[in-house]
Amino acid sequence: MRSDPTILAFDTSAAHCAAALLQNGVIVASCVEPMSRGQAERLMPLLEELLEENGCNWQDLDAIGVGVGPGNFTGIRISVSAARGLALGLDVPAVGVSGFDALAELAPKGDLPAIPAPRDQVYLMPDGAKARLVARHDAESLGRLYLCDQPDRQVRTIARLASRRLTSTPTPPAPLYVRPADAAPSRDVPPVLLDE
Repeated sequence: MRSDPTILAFDTSAAHCAAALLQNGVIVASCVEPMSRGQAERLMPLLEELLEENGCNWQDLDAIGVGVGPGNFTGIRISVSAARGLALGLDVPAVGVSGFDALAELAPKGDLPAIPAPRDQVYLMPDGAKARLVARHDAESLGRLYLCDQPDRQVRTIARLASRRLTSTPTPPAPLYVRPADAAPSRDVPPVLLDE
């Protein structure tokens, strides 16, 4: 592994598809496309475009950095599975970075990193406690919240943190789910199976 690795980082944990390329300790490019749906179809072409525009190819990568959540359940699954698949296919390590860790790097001292959630709620992980979903009003009583709505800054931070955490055998990234998926069982009546 080179001392200044080339890292491709990405995140789809919210309503965006974001990516950053770090080379020699410097972010050389990043891009963000706002989208509430379609991250699964757009992520790989977006990564290929970012690499190509910066004179890189997949074989130039030393590692993958990925945002592991919390956030949108499906978006997190898209990013984490893509990162694990790329790491396996390219034989490079993948490093997961939580949204809390990225925000902690960006937040002013004393502010509590908070990630927006549906229904006027936020995801919090105060003082290293277990991550949880809290009503925004209740969260504000714990201190000044730092809510970053700039996915470009976050994905750049994910790349930098992945570079710092890179080891020869990192643990494969895993989704950071704070609550179970909102999926409900199908209401459709199953078909009747006929014996032959």
